[in-house]
Amino acid sequence: MSDDVPLLDDLMPWAVGGLRLGREWVAAPDPGSLRARWAALAGAEGAEQERLFRPSRSRTPTAGAAALPGQRAGTARFADAPGEFPEPVRVLREPFDEQWLLPDQRLIDTARPELWRVRDAHQLFAVEVPELLVTAHLPAGRLGRVRPLYRRPGGAEPNLAPGLCSLLGARLGGRVTPEDVLCWALAAGRPGPRGYEVPLAADPGCWRAGLELGRRLLAVQLRGGRGGEPPRLPAGRRPYVRSAVRSWPRGLSYDAPGESLGLGDGSLSPVPACAREYEVRGVRVLDAWFAARVAHRAAGVEGLAALGPAGWPQSWTSELSALVTTLALLAALAPERAAFAPGPPLSATALRAAGVLPPPRRARRPASVLDHPEEGPGGQFALL
Repeated sequence: MSDDVPLLDDLMPWAVGGLRLGREWVAAPDPGSLRARWAALAGAEGAEQERLFRPSRSRTPTAGAAALPGQRAGTARFADAPGEFPEPVRVLREPFDEQWLLPDQRLIDTARPELWRVRDAHQLFAVEVPELLVTAHLPAGRLGRVRPLYRRPGGAEPNLAPGLCSLLGARLGGRVTPEDVLCWALAAGRPGPRGYEVPLAADPGCWRAGLELGRRLLAVQLRGGRGGEPPRLPAGRRPYVRSAVRSWPRGLSYDAPGESLGLGDGSLSPVPACAREYEVRGVRVLDAWFAARVAHRAAGVEGLAALGPAGWPQSWTSELSALVTTLALLAALAPERAAFAPGPPLSATALRAAGVLPPPRRARRPASVLDHPEEGPGGQFALL
């Protein structure tokens, strides 16, 4: 792509660094493990509690922190008053790996409260991994910079260069929504040497074609999030449990001719090879997903991170089936996406001439969200 192609960094100017947990035990593939870890930490005292906590320069058991926006958690020093168990929230830990997190800022090195303020049922988060990944869950891991679609709760104030939707609507002959821009970026955007490049269409027909493709990609990536129906494979190609997992599997195996994915004494089929081999950043997604679920049983793991399910939960097999579906559908859409041509471009030069680019500096900073009070350390109100 040419140097005159707009960058996602300019089209969606507000970006926040990913959450840095600081200690792996605050997230887990199942909420039951988090309850057990909380109970063990809250019940310990002194040096034992500190050992389990795994202090860092940012967080220790003897330091308080503000409550995360929208969450009920203690703000006193954890060593003095842990408080009630905070209900875990669903997060995206790795590409396509949805896990659970303890939403207590006393336990998280860098929790990014500005993201929690805009996290709601309307929100979508875009992350470059390096292709664009969109999730309805808060990204909480080593995923890179996070771009919320909206700057305020309730789907208010899109995180887009001011005037972009109006300009596109006028050029393309119809109303353009913030989600339309995101869908277009999924279909037409590509990683480049300057950053994630998003060539904008100047032709209405090309725009509609890209929008239709982007909406399908978004539906697959969200996996039924925000109240939608989870996408399905055609009848006869939907994975099902051929045999249940009864004992802990040591790894994943794959029978290519039979399209069967083995988990110890259990198996799932049909699993197409494209799903088994699907990679992000050079790592097979299914392998990374499985490794996260057996991490607490690995040699050398101790402390709270070693607390996990005693047996393989049946719900994980269901999650695996849904993940296989997602990867197979994305692989099926990959050739269409690779062949998609955005047509005559609406260049960055044209956007600058229209006053849309560069975005103002304020668009790169979080909006002020003052619609609800937040509790600071020690029970004091936080000033926003």
